[in-house]
Amino acid sequence: MGIISRAFTGRSHNQDPSLPPGQYLTEDFPVLSAGPTPRISRDEWEFTISTETGTVRRWDWSALMELPIEDVTTDIHCVTRWSKLGTSWRGVSVDTLLDGVETHNEFAMAHSYGGYTTNVPLADLRNGQAWVAFEFDGESLAAEHGGPARLLIPHLYFWKSAKWVTGLATMEHDDPGFWEQNGYHLYGDPWREQRYW
Repeated sequence: MGIISRAFTGRSHNQDPSLPPGQYLTEDFPVLSAGPTPRISRDEWEFTISTETGTVRRWDWSALMELPIEDVTTDIHCVTRWSKLGTSWRGVSVDTLLDGVETHNEFAMAHSYGGYTTNVPLADLRNGQAWVAFEFDGESLAAEHGGPARLLIPHLYFWKSAKWVTGLATMEHDDPGFWEQNGYHLYGDPWREQRYW
């Protein structure tokens, strides 16, 4: 499988303190995916959180929409070196979804429709740092950008913001997901340029 990308324009702003090292500013929103774009309707979409006890919590689209919805303005940074500043999203905080979930595990694997996975420490999904996002720039999230819903973890490289997200499974160990098994850094902090192993 290869990376699919439409053309975009960017310019270097390595001196710009709002950009992590090695990043370029773009006004576009490049599309990068491993494999074909899943097409999931809201009627069939589901999000689950599972723990080591076998407990599984589930939300369908209607249940997600009944939760508190937040507006998020944030910068995003892709490992392929583009950054987009001041992006606007709407979604449900992962804090809300994790409320009442009991686990002794410290890590989670995000799962997506289409089979994609990525690992994230639970600490990076809490405290107002992550959302299940379903709108971008005032519009429903397009399928090529992960719609109907994707993770949004903007303080990490954007491959951690799994498109077409369908759930989180807590893990005892920080096992690698798809891109991490293929050479990407296990954590992915753009400010420390944790691009690859």
